[in-house]
Amino acid sequence: MNQQSRPGSYAERFISDVFPSCYKRGALPGERYTSAAFFDQEWENVWTKVWLVIARTTEILEAGDFVVEEIGPESILVVRQEDGGIRAFYNVCQHRGNRLVQPAEGSMPSFTCDYHSWTWGIDGSLVSVQDEGDFSEGSPCGTVRLEEMKCETFAGFIFINMDPESVSLKDYLGPIWDRWQVYPVEKMTRVQALTVSLPSNWKALHDNFSEVYHFATVHAPYLDYLEDDFRDIACDIFDQGHTVMHMKGALPSARYLDSDLPPISEQLGAELKRWDLDPADFVDRPTGTRLALQQQKRRLGPARGHTHYEKMSDGQLTDSHHYTIFPNFSAGMLADGILFHRLRPHATDPNRSYYDVFYYAVGDDAFSSMSTAAGGGIAEAEREYVEYGEKSLGALLDGDVGTMATQQKGLRSRGYRGGVLADQEYRLAFYHHMIDRYMAGYRPEKA
Repeated sequence: MNQQSRPGSYAERFISDVFPSCYKRGALPGERYTSAAFFDQEWENVWTKVWLVIARTTEILEAGDFVVEEIGPESILVVRQEDGGIRAFYNVCQHRGNRLVQPAEGSMPSFTCDYHSWTWGIDGSLVSVQDEGDFSEGSPCGTVRLEEMKCETFAGFIFINMDPESVSLKDYLGPIWDRWQVYPVEKMTRVQALTVSLPSNWKALHDNFSEVYHFATVHAPYLDYLEDDFRDIACDIFDQGHTVMHMKGALPSARYLDSDLPPISEQLGAELKRWDLDPADFVDRPTGTRLALQQQKRRLGPARGHTHYEKMSDGQLTDSHHYTIFPNFSAGMLADGILFHRLRPHATDPNRSYYDVFYYAVGDDAFSSMSTAAGGGIAEAEREYVEYGEKSLGALLDGDVGTMATQQKGLRSRGYRGGVLADQEYRLAFYHHMIDRYMAGYRPEKA
């Protein structure tokens, strides 16, 4: 796998020095995934110190519109303000600690606690209390507020940070801030929205999204469309803890071409036809499909409404650029869509977690190269909550999620010795190294 990082950077030193000496063998003991003590320390030292994606700006368009999201033991209330801004609060009444807002989303001019009827404005101020004259120290109205946290937006996503001393979101994202500018993210519509309750630690699936070593085994049906050879995959890792992996798409992998399957599969053939190319022209030169599709998208894209292609590199027109934003957000960036992955810890159990898999698309063409449970269309999808194994997540993700239950059982075994990583798994190792850094007290600095 091609390793890329800024010369002399912390990330480069990790690749050259830290990974070979500290993370190749035994660095991922089962306790990282199963221990309640590790789980608690991780919450205090990682989750409460980082920027976390919480919602989309399009989910709260009008003043009083809100969403409530659960992250570990915290419930977070995000509200659109009268001035058009967005604020985020801990979803807890300051009277006696009752959970303030019960619905997961909606619109209200104010929030009234269903325990003692204390009413809060959408700006977090205390508007009224029952028996206001019964407070000998004076009315709490005007002096007590909901506890607020930092809240910023990027690419149509709302992020929050529980650390009042944190750096800005732009500083936290680093190079990702600029790299995402070519994608029309804010114009995309949510066409799939599933939340899955998993019988595994939140890191297990995020580990999976940090390496391509599993691809040939778990995603064999997609070898006809994506190159999985680690020697032909570019990967950048950034000092902030984020990474991106670039997999060539719209062509059969070398591993696929070594099989006895047709060189141009039904899936790849459908993509060629979508862009007015004849699959028969590529039977004798199957790896030429990627370049041909790039050229065809350049030629036909603008007339089909894909004006954003003008800002994209050739690779961004056909390939998968998979970003992991530390600690729990992954995004498969395609020319016309984003496959959004977010892992959230259970409130108390390290052996459970929640997986949010959403798909955002502009137009219909995004579905030609990525299978989802939604199948297609551009309607704003309602969020659906399911248990592990209850519903297909699409052919691509079923393979990933399908190993989670058995892996979590294995991680609890006294026979597991902490892992043996291949060289190409350095991206996964860097992710765990950043967890270790935060656990040791690291905090990002302003750029």
